[in-house]
Amino acid sequence: MRLKTVYLCQDCGYQSGKWLGKCPTCDAWNSFVEDVISEGPTKSSGLSRTPRSMKIEAKQANPLSKSSSVTPRLATEIEEFDRVIGRGFVPGSITLLSGEPGIGKSTLTLQIANKIAKLHKVLLISGEESMDQIAERNSRLGFNENNLVAINEFNLETILETIRHEKPAFVIIDSIQVISSLDVPSQAGSINQVRYCTEALLELSKTSGIATLLIGHVTKDGTLAGPRLLEHLVDTVISLEGDRFQNFRILKASKNRFGNCSEVGIFEMAEKGLVEVKNPSKQFLEGRALNAIGSTITVAMEGTRPFLVEVQALVSVTHFGYPKRTANGFDLNRLQILIAILEKYGKLNMQNQDIFINIVGGMRLEEPAADLAVLMAIASSYLKKSIPSDTVIFGEAGLSGELRKVSHADKRLKEAQKLGFTKIISSENIKRVLDAINF
Repeated sequence: MRLKTVYLCQDCGYQSGKWLGKCPTCDAWNSFVEDVISEGPTKSSGLSRTPRSMKIEAKQANPLSKSSSVTPRLATEIEEFDRVIGRGFVPGSITLLSGEPGIGKSTLTLQIANKIAKLHKVLLISGEESMDQIAERNSRLGFNENNLVAINEFNLETILETIRHEKPAFVIIDSIQVISSLDVPSQAGSINQVRYCTEALLELSKTSGIATLLIGHVTKDGTLAGPRLLEHLVDTVISLEGDRFQNFRILKASKNRFGNCSEVGIFEMAEKGLVEVKNPSKQFLEGRALNAIGSTITVAMEGTRPFLVEVQALVSVTHFGYPKRTANGFDLNRLQILIAILEKYGKLNMQNQDIFINIVGGMRLEEPAADLAVLMAIASSYLKKSIPSDTVIFGEAGLSGELRKVSHADKRLKEAQKLGFTKIISSENIKRVLDAINF
């Protein structure tokens, strides 16, 4: 068996004999990494392959209307989690959970494992932690389920045989980046290893009907580590987000073959693990100063759920030639556009002002409905005028100064009224951004 050094694209898996700045397949820049592959034949890993001499027979195709059936799911009894993945794990599916180090991935998966272990056998396979570490965390969380078994292993062949022997209903792999196969000469975490191990686990999961949860690492820029092919192989991709120094955690799905991708789950990190947040709006507004300058309240839609979030702005005279713009939880490029709109149509001079935006609670506002709230928070700080504390603001700002209607306006209004907000400023009752800042 001969080994060969190649360069692989981390986004699409394209293979090249030399390093390239731009991938010719997916046009990604600086995505090639060096890897070692085998040119000779390798041992069988248990993946089914059809010999060339075997006679191939056609399968009988059946109408979808006759073969459709409702598959019972493995519910976790954690409402915020089941909301995101779609009422529970589908047997035979593979779910990929990613998140930054220390965000709470291992804690959340241990809670999920114990919930499912009440009715089904669960196998936890960890290549990063010892059995003593897992048992200590399990005890700290207050769990003691006999149906939950665990091993410490990172060899793929041993993992596959253990799953076949134990016959669990649910398997957790922590994490896919530390699993390696003897048939692949490269090191654990490389593109070849991650892809090969995922394909082997995928085949076992589909043929045996075992629901599998893979934990994945993220890169320094927050994207999922490994080839993009990994996201295409699995059925569901979910991510746990939030600031490690904040208590709130947000669970999102970027891909879901069995549910809605637009739903989110809100958790709070507590001593006993991640606790569901039943009323996120109330939690996000807790501790808010009334009638504060530079503070506004907006209603953000995450999936089908409205959240009331506080937007804070600080405007101060710059001491440098180029004013600074900083945004925490808001797109910086969008902020630059809104500042230009405020200068042209609001007649406010921001050329010598540093502007800082913060979304309280670790939330990230991505929808354009938050434009008006950001504009009014900046204007409030600049003019040193507070906005009434019982006011909710939402609306999309156009480049010509107009305000556009936003989706789910009725849900936003109901959520605001439920928490006692009586004044609404939106595209429904003002026509231009200039009108909104003359408070």
